[in-house]
Formats: sequence, C-alpha cells, structure tokens
Amino acid sequence: MKKLILAALILFGLAGCENKKGAFIEEIPSQNDAPAAIAKLKKILDERGLTHFATIDHSENAKRVNMALKQNTVVLFGNPLTGTVLMQCNPSMGMDLPLKMLFTTSYEGQTTISYTNPEYWSLKHNIKDKNCLKLINELTKGMRDLAEEVAKR
Repeated sequence: MKKLILAALILFGLAGCENKKGAFIEEIPSQNDAPAAIAKLKKILDERGLTHFATIDHSENAKRVNMALKQNTVVLFGNPLTGTVLMQCNPSMGMDLPLKMLFTTSYEGQTTISYTNPEYWSLKHNIKDKNCLKLINELTKGMRDLAEEVAKR
C-alpha cells in the first residue's frame, strides 16, 4: 500500500512539472517584435504621464559575462502617487513596485509580453482594505489593457 501511495505521489508530482507559468503571471503574444513593443510601451507611458523608471536588458547583461540569452527585457514603470498609496496599504508592496513588463522572444521568433497580475498582490501582501483592493482591481484591468495595446501593431 505504501508503494502505491508513493507511486501516486511521484506521478502527481511529475504531472505538475510542466513548464507553465504560475496562475498570476499573465502572458500576451505580441504582433510586434520586442524592440518595437518596448518602444511602443515607452511611447504610451509618456503619452499617459506615467513614469518610465528603467529598462533592464538581461540579454545584454548575459553578453557581458560571455553567455547567450534570448531576448529578455524588463521595463519598470508606474505612477508614484498610485505606488505610494499601495505602499501605505502595506509597505511590503514596495517589493512589487514599480510595475514591470517582461518582453521575451522564443526561438521561433514569437515575442511575448508578461506581467504579474496585480490581483496576486492582495494575497501576497495580505491586502484587506476595500480602497486598496479597489485600486488593485483597477490596476489589474489597466495592466491587461496596456499589455494588449502594446501587443497590437
């Protein structure tokens, strides 16, 4: 009986080893290549009065240590007012702010835009305040809309 339970646990564990992202990581396929999508995001951020804090090109950083990495760039952006309100909800929110979008390109040439669904923050940071939850819900829709807009030609 113990062997049967052990075999079931191993099979159950192996079934969970697929290369899928967690439930709170959203992925949007882009019609643009990564450089064009990143440029489009920066333009939209500027038009909307949002702050572009930084762009981190992990592929370039890999080259500096003589390693290869497919396109992998993170853009950090946000609104300091909104971010401050969220950090007042729980200071640990500072670990997830500013907002981030990751631009990757597969070996087949498909660019994908990924981001953490803000709904995850209510669990991760134990957010219970109704006003904070409302703001997180607005950010959830805003991030989805922004990623979809950036993904379109």
